[in-house]
Amino acid sequence: MNNDDFKEVPDNIQDNNEETTNNIDNTNDNKANDYEDVCYICRRPESVAGKMIHIQPNLCICNDCMQKTFDSMSNGNFGNFGNLGNISNMDFGNMPNISMINLSDLTGGIPNSQKLKKKKPKEEKKVEPILDIHSIPAPHRIKASLDDYVVGQEHAKKVMSVAVYNHYKRVMADNKHKAQEENTTAKQASNKYDGVEIEKSNMLMIGPTGSGKTYLVKTLAKLLDVPLAITDATSLTEAGYIGDDIESVVSKLLAAADNDVERAEHGIIFIDEIDKLANQRDVSGESVQQGMLKLLEGSEVEVPVGASSKNAMVPMTTVDTRNILFICGGAFPGLEDIIKERLNKEASIGFKADLKDKYDGDENLLMQATVDDIRKFGMIPEFIGRLPIMFSLEALTEDMLVKILKEPKNAIIKQYQKLLEMDEVRLEFDDDALYAIAKMAKEKKVGARALRAIIEDFMLDIMYEIPKDDNI
Repeated sequence: MNNDDFKEVPDNIQDNNEETTNNIDNTNDNKANDYEDVCYICRRPESVAGKMIHIQPNLCICNDCMQKTFDSMSNGNFGNFGNLGNISNMDFGNMPNISMINLSDLTGGIPNSQKLKKKKPKEEKKVEPILDIHSIPAPHRIKASLDDYVVGQEHAKKVMSVAVYNHYKRVMADNKHKAQEENTTAKQASNKYDGVEIEKSNMLMIGPTGSGKTYLVKTLAKLLDVPLAITDATSLTEAGYIGDDIESVVSKLLAAADNDVERAEHGIIFIDEIDKLANQRDVSGESVQQGMLKLLEGSEVEVPVGASSKNAMVPMTTVDTRNILFICGGAFPGLEDIIKERLNKEASIGFKADLKDKYDGDENLLMQATVDDIRKFGMIPEFIGRLPIMFSLEALTEDMLVKILKEPKNAIIKQYQKLLEMDEVRLEFDDDALYAIAKMAKEKKVGARALRAIIEDFMLDIMYEIPKDDNI
């Protein structure tokens, strides 16, 4: 090997490498600075506990915990604690309960998933409001966007469009009134404020399985560009029992908003399988309904950051749920029988009485559900009263299933066509084939979810053979 093989690296390349390294370090520092420091002992954020004392680069302790530590050390003999800057030189041998702490974790610090984002200064808030009436699409535009992705369900889309539009108008009016109070005296604010306070309108969505309840909410959240949390009511339990605390639904929204409390307070929470809370007089039934009343109505609740339940090792923060839109959904199996019983009772007197089996073949019987039917199903009246907007989704017919296969922007057929395009193969389906698939899906009685399972089954051999055959 000659000396010529070792060439000097030009100075400009070295400088570029150093600049790149510095830029990466600065980016990481900026990301770290976006989050509040959290006390390693009491897990309180900087906004609650005050200024932190940095012992290690990733280890902070609040003044209260530091004072308690000094008080404990002054009352006992714990060895040499003079050098607090270096944890490895500290004598922990005689300190009580030190076995509870894993010392190897001290160097890693607290992850960002358990930290809150720092609040922006008030000057920035005035320049860029979180919500503006001009940024909220009108109801007809919301419905038109939903039409691109969701087939049918015209009534449900119209109800959701109007409810969401009015909700964010209410949020905007509330923010405007707060801004007036900050910028004017109390007397001037009372003169401008007309005393009309718009109440929140949460929604209860009823529909058979696979009819598009969750998909509607997901599409809506993408359109409005607001944080969305989807949670399952079956995992919720009363505080103190195994399972997710009721406040964990707000924790998921906070995580979806990247731990930004202000953004989370304008988000949407969708609680699925809400019907599973009915007729259960235990820690995961009626007690959960009662525990959710304050959340639905709007109150300041303490929620764990980065966890699903409260404990001593998880930081807490306060979130105001007054401007969070709650949408509850469920299939409510057995509700049809309650509706049939009511309708038969109404039309079973006189010479023109209807037959008792008149409603047996009606697939859209849920469209006639009333608040009394939901109460008889097992939901408590206080819970139903906090969900003033109630609407039902239609059962999917064969024609609707065929449209779902081919019409939406991300239709199942279009997805498989795009997959095979990567192998330079064009995929086409005849109308007879689509109706045959829709008929099979209808027989399974699981809604639109059956469509992908059926197509995946008979496309398996095709997708296996195409990459193998060089002639295709």
